[in-house]
Amino acid sequence: MRDFPRLPTSPGFWRSPLRGPAFTSVLGLVLLGGITTLFVTGLLSYAAYNPNLAAVNDKTPDKGLLGFYLFSWPTHPYWLYRLTQGVHVTLGITLIPVLLAKLWSVVPRLFELPPVRSLAHALERLSLLLLVGGGLFEFVTGVLNVQLDYLFPGSFYPLHFYGAWVFIAAFLTHAALKVPAAMRTVRRMRAGEPDAAPDGEGDGPQGLTGGLVAPRPDPPSVSRRGALGLVGGGSLLLFVTTAGRSFDGLRATALLAPHGGAEPGTGPNGFQINKTASYAGIAAAETGADAWRLVVVGAARTVRLSRAELARMPVHEAQLPIACVEGWSTSDQRWQGVRLRDLAALVGHEGEPPDVFVASLQRHGAFRHAALRADQVADPRSLLALHVNGAPLSADHGYPARIIVPAAPGVLNTKWVARMTFGRL
Repeated sequence: MRDFPRLPTSPGFWRSPLRGPAFTSVLGLVLLGGITTLFVTGLLSYAAYNPNLAAVNDKTPDKGLLGFYLFSWPTHPYWLYRLTQGVHVTLGITLIPVLLAKLWSVVPRLFELPPVRSLAHALERLSLLLLVGGGLFEFVTGVLNVQLDYLFPGSFYPLHFYGAWVFIAAFLTHAALKVPAAMRTVRRMRAGEPDAAPDGEGDGPQGLTGGLVAPRPDPPSVSRRGALGLVGGGSLLLFVTTAGRSFDGLRATALLAPHGGAEPGTGPNGFQINKTASYAGIAAAETGADAWRLVVVGAARTVRLSRAELARMPVHEAQLPIACVEGWSTSDQRWQGVRLRDLAALVGHEGEPPDVFVASLQRHGAFRHAALRADQVADPRSLLALHVNGAPLSADHGYPARIIVPAAPGVLNTKWVARMTFGRL
């Protein structure tokens, strides 16, 4: 009977024949491209919230230097946020098997002794600690947000935002240290060279093996190519069961789609609902014709409009989707309502309209208010919608009136609008 070490600090403790520079390098290069894309699309999502416009939109206070990249989010093309956030969430879930396999492949390095051999090695170990912890934190909080399960303390936005910057700093440090060796390893693999070499040969403080190849491996039960195929198959399965959330016709295949809200049903209002009127605390009595009035405040005057009075204003139509931070989106819906810029003109803002602060009747949940930039107000497709697909809005879709703006995150398309204030925010 073979006597194997019982402590994970001993290289002989790890016996899988799959571990090695080739397996780790392939996974690492996949993550290099995938995580870079995730980070960029995540920053774009944050910019789309207009965080510099008003504190009501900014869920990440005191961002300071981390806000250096922020820019005015455009309204063209109208499907921009649907694309960027769909890629962010779908790719994040698809990469989970790759991330877990990569962590498994390098777990022996977490128990290396001595813990520090040199300044470069200390930097590598610190980046590895932040990389593993930050990666798990970002992926776990992201998946929980997609599923609308807020089990973590505090708001998702600052946790995920600050966590992303810590993680990407460690990721870039680790990539700078490891990508050159990973590229050389992949080239050797393509040339048919062996994955292992005696200690002291090749790259790194422990040679080409880098402390990953087991000195006394168990007999293989699957080839390295088969293991990579298994990881790729897991990612493909997650992609297939996730990507449909962005397409109404494929939503039934999106087994990992958010489970909040309500079934959309059929008919003109039969599309995705994330937050119901009941959840938001909207009482039917306060949205009735006798009770509800829209208060519009501007530089010259304040007006109160019933739904019937709004319907007598020039009504326009726009075909726009709704795209949410959780990654789901609807197909283009046909919205009918009053242009935001016409409401701005009604209260004294002729010509170029200003920013607008929108308040909802909503009592429960986040984003009971939202702020929109002047260019969003000015876009002719930006509406205070009264109808969708030829029918009045349902209660769950924001009756008596809701905001719809091209390329904006869903939470800025405020439902159950009660008050609009145009001017400096």
